[in-house]
Amino acid sequence: MPSTGHIKIPAVLENLQAITDCVSGAAAAAGFLPRRVGDMELALEEAVTNVFKYASPGNPGEIEITCATGGGKFSIEIRDWGKEFDITKLPDPDLSQNISERPIGGLGAYLIKRLADDVSYRRLPGLNILTLVFNLEIKKQ
Repeated sequence: MPSTGHIKIPAVLENLQAITDCVSGAAAAAGFLPRRVGDMELALEEAVTNVFKYASPGNPGEIEITCATGGGKFSIEIRDWGKEFDITKLPDPDLSQNISERPIGGLGAYLIKRLADDVSYRRLPGLNILTLVFNLEIKKQ
């Protein structure tokens, strides 16, 4: 897939808008409908916020986002150099429980997995790579 957007920036909350703008612009230019771009923005926000909060506490480091499009798919690759964290291995929360009885957390990863058509993770030495893939068609839920 050819790259359509790229940003490498300090992994701090103040940079969330710049990251979102980069991805949203690339997705819109690739022909994705506003609703689908909204799905991407929400999944991206959840993923990068986890990096901001947990990847390198006390030392934010950098985050790198690369977008690619091709074959009716839009891929967002999120790279960080923080602690290993594989959201694909997290179990889905038990949504049948009363909200007051559920443990705090875990909904962000669930939301990412529901919004994206494919979510994959790989770890290289010192590097997390989370890839979110969205199909051009609006996903049926």
